[in-house]
Amino acid sequence: MFQILDIKGGLVSEDPDLDKELLKEMYWWMVYARMADDKALKLQRQGRMGTFPPTTGQEAAQVGSGLALDKEDWVFPAFRELGTYLLRGIPLENMYLYFMGDVRGNIIPKNINNLPMYVPVSTQIPQAVGAAYGMKLRNKKNAAVCYFGDGATSKGDFSEGLNFAGVFNTPNIFICQNNQWAISVPRKKQTASKTIAQKAIAYGISGILVDGNDVLAMYVATKEALEKAKTGEGPTLIEAFTYRLRMHTTADDPTRYRSDEE
Repeated sequence: MFQILDIKGGLVSEDPDLDKELLKEMYWWMVYARMADDKALKLQRQGRMGTFPPTTGQEAAQVGSGLALDKEDWVFPAFRELGTYLLRGIPLENMYLYFMGDVRGNIIPKNINNLPMYVPVSTQIPQAVGAAYGMKLRNKKNAAVCYFGDGATSKGDFSEGLNFAGVFNTPNIFICQNNQWAISVPRKKQTASKTIAQKAIAYGISGILVDGNDVLAMYVATKEALEKAKTGEGPTLIEAFTYRLRMHTTADDPTRYRSDEE
């Protein structure tokens, strides 16, 4: 697993020597995402918001990868990418409106290359590949970045999308936020593969397992994947190894399928 920081914040590999202002920005966005997440949960419990999927514990995976992207890159998100959404410039108000059932919340502001949230699992993957293929045909120097969870890797869209990306060498980055649970299905029942990253081998693309709780590792891994995508070296599958600290959504009771000790 690629790591730069250990659990206590000490270096375990080469210091990427990132700008101090960038490090402050990483911290700021992670704290902001956590605060926004906590507020959304309170609004939902007060009956002022509909079903909400918490992102608690996955801030580093989202912020590290999101800050590595260029403004011109396109993001195809699932529904648990609050950190990436916010740092890309989408107002928090929009996010709250979306989960309150207001159609205005699904409108992406102009000049922000984000697609709206995809709730049907894995459907964004082939669309991200199609967009990247179009970029390649038009000789664009940007990439299409697709976020999804470990549950999406069991869907047909995952295999179809990554196979097409490999065959046509599209400028894609696939970021799997492996939070160990697809609602109530644990990672061990999702696939027999030792890692999700190694699935890339079957499609002839690059794959890397990254500590998803290490914001620096996620930033560096995504930057390297972007460089490959934009220089014709092909797509990359990044497995961000993290953990879903709270429920799948506020309509879920995780105590029915996992212990408090876990």
